[in-house]
Amino acid sequence: MTKAELVEEVARAAELTKKDSEVIVEEVFKNIIQALNRGEKIELRGFGSFRVRQRDARRGRNPKTGAPVDIPAKRVPYFKPGKELKELINAQADGDGFEVDVFDDDDDDDLAEAEGVSMAAEAAAES
Repeated sequence: MTKAELVEEVARAAELTKKDSEVIVEEVFKNIIQALNRGEKIELRGFGSFRVRQRDARRGRNPKTGAPVDIPAKRVPYFKPGKELKELINAQADGDGFEVDVFDDDDDDDLAEAEGVSMAAEAAAES
């Protein structure tokens, strides 16, 4: 999935314009980058976590010439998938079936369920 496809999906799911959804996606990315630059860990429950790892300086080799090359120390972003994400990916790979709507974006279903619960509660209260 590309960033443009993500923007389209957000626009469709949230019933927003592509321009508005692009601002949202950009803002989320910007905030993740800023938090990582501050050394913070970002945890998205059910999805995974982002953090920065420090890589020490080391000596490598130029693959073309074989000459030794000094590689400086650097910070690199790291993503660790959450347990639920791993389970969902593996369920699809194992053929156990995959729930496309794991992250339910259809508010109508939630509303119907909530109304059903409230109707059941009212019926129970009347009897």
